[in-house]
Amino acid sequence: MTIAIGDTLPSATFKEKTADGPVETTTEALFKGKRVVLFAVPGAFTPTCSLNHLPGYLENRDTILNKGVDDIAVIAVNDWHVMGAWAQSSGGMGKIHFLPDWDASFTKAIGLDADLSGGGLGVRSKRYSMLVEDGVVKSLNVEDNPGQATVSSAATMIEQL
Repeated sequence: MTIAIGDTLPSATFKEKTADGPVETTTEALFKGKRVVLFAVPGAFTPTCSLNHLPGYLENRDTILNKGVDDIAVIAVNDWHVMGAWAQSSGGMGKIHFLPDWDASFTKAIGLDADLSGGGLGVRSKRYSMLVEDGVVKSLNVEDNPGQATVSSAATMIEQL
């Protein structure tokens, strides 16, 4: 079953790389009592993710936060080392959360997994964005094509805030 507007995010724990080293964080800690923009990419360092999707959120971070959002997070089916390297190389470390869903358990639990084996990627996340308030999905934007980042872009999210 795919998560929908009005649903509560499932519990999950992520190991996030920070400037001080790896830190475990939970969905409860990230979303409880907060208004958070969460977006997902099929993979760190992949072309659309690195050249289009992530930069839009980094460039518009202040605009998003000024619209009453407490935090921004990106999730991908990668390990914490890869997500940490992506955070560092993109200039996003400390600006947004880079959440590794290394085994796709969170992605599968919300029904937004995709088999991208044909492109050599294996099981990954669909590309999406959502606004989450106190753990509840308030808006959800899922791309039909993993190579595009329009429906789930920062610009679209800003319009919804």
